[in-house]
Amino acid sequence: MKKPIVIFLLWAASLAALPATAADHGGHGAGSSAVAPDRDKVWRDILAKPSLAVSAVFDGKGRLWLASIRDSHVYVSHSDDHGVTLSAPVKVNAEPENILGDGENRPKILVHDGVVYVSYTQGLAKPMTGDIRFSRSLDGGKHFSPPVTVNDNREIISHRFEAMAVNGKGQVFLAWLDKRDLSAAQAQGQPYRGAAVYSAQSDDGGASFRPNLKAADHSCECCRVAMALDRDGVPVILWRHVFGKNTRDHALLKLDGRSAVRRVSEDGWEIDACPHHGPALSIAEDGVYHLAWFTNAPQRKGLFFARSADGGKTYSAPLPFGNYDAQAGHATVLSQGKTVYLAWKEFDGDLGGAWLMVSRDGGANWATPRKVASSADNSDHPFLIGDGQRVYLSWNTLKEGYRLIEVSVP
Repeated sequence: MKKPIVIFLLWAASLAALPATAADHGGHGAGSSAVAPDRDKVWRDILAKPSLAVSAVFDGKGRLWLASIRDSHVYVSHSDDHGVTLSAPVKVNAEPENILGDGENRPKILVHDGVVYVSYTQGLAKPMTGDIRFSRSLDGGKHFSPPVTVNDNREIISHRFEAMAVNGKGQVFLAWLDKRDLSAAQAQGQPYRGAAVYSAQSDDGGASFRPNLKAADHSCECCRVAMALDRDGVPVILWRHVFGKNTRDHALLKLDGRSAVRRVSEDGWEIDACPHHGPALSIAEDGVYHLAWFTNAPQRKGLFFARSADGGKTYSAPLPFGNYDAQAGHATVLSQGKTVYLAWKEFDGDLGGAWLMVSRDGGANWATPRKVASSADNSDHPFLIGDGQRVYLSWNTLKEGYRLIEVSVP
């Protein structure tokens, strides 16, 4: 796990990420002596494993909101003192469910005009399957509506790794990885690469959703989808895509019904497996797209940053960051005005560290990276969140617990 040759597996917040890779792609790239994993057992272990996944967001009044998983429930709590004290947690799903929180999967939480929105993936009976679930609270997080399944395909297949956004009009958007087209192709004896990206939209604040729409065929199977709102309130999604036979680079699409899928990275990473390592996306107030991703291609390895000032048509030259030999991975990006923040995780052989790099000129130039925090045990991926004035690193670790660390520059 500590050698760069297996960096695409990384050291995950949940060790379930490793067996999930094997189970989703049993035997891919293995020698003839490889023993196929017991997919059912691997799946049961994933569902039973406690999760360190925590999602955090600030509302318009500066209140911090957290979503976490415990005992088959999603819990929501809030804090008015930046995480020093938390309110009593409130259950989102009254009935217990298998809730996925294995690194790339996690509940999402957003707050707009006092309404609290939550999405998560419910694990189903068959290995590596799931449904996209959604709930909301209209009374400030005191009670949540019964969760609904957003994917309108109800096969027991994979609908997982969702992203969520809510715009200023109260429209709710979800996008996720979906294997319904793979299932249909297999039923006809036809080949199909990877999964697909599907989306759903609500125009009434989450009370109902339009029928699902396919955004793209041939996505990677288990890398998280990134989503950010453009200046017009329309979401843009970024995901790892399967180009050609098995090149797993990245693609971007604005969900306006008119735009075409655009290739973002030209790394040329050929791998017949899912790296479990999705990208990150932030759109600045001036409309510049800021992107971060991981690749393990022969000529380009590690974490990279790029920006686009023309809505994703062209990109700056990829900028490497992080220490590849320390397994730098799972980057997060956040833009606030002209200041852009990158955070990621590294492992020095003993401690896991959350690292930060800051640009004050829109991503053109960057200050020297610095370690923000460390942990001596398992940890979740770090994330960047902002309250409109300051930026914080949100990080949950097994030993130290949840931390919210201010990283804003003067």
